[in-house]
This record gives sequence, structure tokens and C-alpha cells, in this order.
Amino acid sequence: MIQWLLVAVIVAATTIADVLQSREMKRVGSLWSAGASWSGLAALLHRPLLIASVAAMTISFIAFMILLSVADLSFAVPATAATYVIETVLARFVLREHVCYRRWAGALLVACGVALLV
Repeated sequence: MIQWLLVAVIVAATTIADVLQSREMKRVGSLWSAGASWSGLAALLHRPLLIASVAAMTISFIAFMILLSVADLSFAVPATAATYVIETVLARFVLREHVCYRRWAGALLVACGVALLV
């Protein structure tokens, strides 16, 4: 039971982190253009969504470390792959990204793989 609770925390935190990071970086634009500098990178530290993203990544990392202490790696990694499925759905409906049929098929296959662990 604790394993699945930790998986839920990891999936939620990772998904939140990735969606927030993607949304904010689309607003900021390319960091690697000719004009990118250390001051430009430092300015990212003042963006609340990026700070929230880092906090969510930290929660995910800590929960993953705890999960590895109570579960096998062969369970932990496939179970947390559920993030790919949720993030694909959120990319389409929250971030308004185009998701082609091949990506939907890939997400479906990942979902089937995660379902096999139950």
C-alpha cells in the first residue's frame, strides 16, 4: 500500500513540475540564443512557476528515494512511468500542444505497461 502511495506522490509531483516548467519556458523563450547570458539565467530564479517546478521536482526525488527503500527498482521505474501518460494528456488539453496519433499510441502502451503492475 505504501508503495502505491509513494508512486502517486511521485507521479503527481513530477507531472506538476514538468507542466509548470514547460509552461514557463514557453513564456521565457529560448535560453540558448546568441543573447543568452548568466544574468538571463539568473533572472529565471525570480519566476514563481519555475520555483514551484523545482519544489515539485524535489518532492518527487525524495519520494522516489523513499520508494526505492521499500520497493524493487523493477517496480518503481515502470510504475512511475504513468507520468508519461498524464503529461501527454495535459500537454494536449492544458498546454494546447498538438499530440499526433503515434504519441497517443505510445502513451496507451505505457498505460498498459503500468496496468500490468497492479
